[in-house]
Amino acid sequence: MRSQTTFGAVALAIGTLTASAAQAQLPDPGLVVDPEHTAFVLIDPQNDFLSPEGVTWGLVGKSVTANGTVENIERLLKTAKKTNIPVFVSPHYYYPSDHGWQFGGAVETMMHGINMFERKGALTVQGFEGSGADWLERYKPYLNDGETVVASPHKVYGPESNDLALQLRKRGITKVILAGMSANLCVESHLRGLLEQGFEVAVIKDATAAAQAPGLDGYAAALVNYRFLANTIWTTAEATGAIEAATATKVGRSE
Repeated sequence: MRSQTTFGAVALAIGTLTASAAQAQLPDPGLVVDPEHTAFVLIDPQNDFLSPEGVTWGLVGKSVTANGTVENIERLLKTAKKTNIPVFVSPHYYYPSDHGWQFGGAVETMMHGINMFERKGALTVQGFEGSGADWLERYKPYLNDGETVVASPHKVYGPESNDLALQLRKRGITKVILAGMSANLCVESHLRGLLEQGFEVAVIKDATAAAQAPGLDGYAAALVNYRFLANTIWTTAEATGAIEAATATKVGRSE
């Protein structure tokens, strides 16, 4: 009842402001890490995005390097595993049957054209090891530990086409710490999809990156929308600090 009253008061206050004032005073609702109900969700931690040998490196490499994306994702994985925060991965795979699609958007068409996230089939891992669709090598100790939940692949950008929300709900997860690739496409789409499904979401702004092209900066575009949409935006340091503080408190109470 208290949270509803607070939410209603904030909404009413914003409604009385002019558009410019509302923008200046946009609230930051925040996210309180509850170890029993919080998960780290990682989007597309795959070679085609994060390796210099990946097929999109020419578009995303500058942003990945500037943000320290690869290193920051690893810090989040290490912290999650150390504190027993569950890790979920929403990967992106394309099978030969997917090339029968008759239309697609701009980046979607590009991804098919450069054979991004290509696998030989849903029921085989032939040629998968070390491919563009495989995990970045440094993440494998965290993701292949038998504890990480790997959802079925999403096929365009958002989680509407996979079972991520189901996997989260079946484990009682209501709060998501979100990171991965790429900022204005799959990460933003997962943010929107999870919010629509009733999850609280914190986005980690330096554990993502995006394509840059002449006159187009996908990362800058994503940051704007994150601010309007997410419960909060954290740096990796803020996220790991919040996780460690929450789990330390839980251990202290249990003792």
